[in-house]
Amino acid sequence: MVGGGLLLFTSLFFFGKTIPPKNKKTTTSQQQDSHSNEAPINFSDLLIKAKGRLTAEQSERIVGLEHSVVRGDIKDQQIHVYHQLAKFWRDSAKVFEPYAYYTAEAAKLENSEKSLTFAAQLFIDNLFDEGDHSMQTWLANNGKDLLEKALILNPNNDSSKIGLGACYMLGNISDQPMQGILPVREIADKNPDNLYAQWVLGLGGKKSGQFDKAIERFSIIVKKEPTNLGAILHLAECYDLKGDIDEAIKWYKMVQTIIPNPEAKKELQDRIDMLKNSKS
Repeated sequence: MVGGGLLLFTSLFFFGKTIPPKNKKTTTSQQQDSHSNEAPINFSDLLIKAKGRLTAEQSERIVGLEHSVVRGDIKDQQIHVYHQLAKFWRDSAKVFEPYAYYTAEAAKLENSEKSLTFAAQLFIDNLFDEGDHSMQTWLANNGKDLLEKALILNPNNDSSKIGLGACYMLGNISDQPMQGILPVREIADKNPDNLYAQWVLGLGGKKSGQFDKAIERFSIIVKKEPTNLGAILHLAECYDLKGDIDEAIKWYKMVQTIIPNPEAKKELQDRIDMLKNSKS
């Protein structure tokens, strides 16, 4: 349960899955070493997997759309077909990766700040919840590419800068995480009420094992938004990970008062009981 973050919350709340508590804390360097030999994810592989879930009728539909992209030699036609593909994967097939990919392809052709940032946020929102290392990198690289294009159009967009920082901090795409941290920290220092910046810095601190710094950021969010379930859960987990049992129990209990899912409440109680027993 510890270390699952918002991924744990979404698993419990939306899908009813459980994640057992970890008995050993893994350092950031150990995590990096364990993932160093992982093969990068290619969209073509994701697409093959997604197509395996389609019905015969859906498969026929997607082949026709894909051929339309190849035939379309006018940019507006290609944009239109990419949007159709995105809509199909979102609404009919309900598969995220192709939906985000084709939305991004359309945005690159449109090359407007609005379309680029919208597509980028699809990847980043999922990056916040993603637990698989290789998928984190795939999401972050796509988000980074889109936001870099958006920042060329508007270099002063703080949200784009924060999103780009999240890609560096959470996506394993650079061995120099300060490249992502510094711009986000600058925005947070200038405007502490920018909760998006505080959120990203909190997640970055938690990922790197700097739990006190993460707690500081999530606490700012909870002070402004006392019922922010994601921030409260991250607070609980950060205290849990640093070994502050009393504070961890306090915040897990706070999550229990907010979350409506009975199974999630039970999982939280199991963790609370485990922490209490560890003190005796």
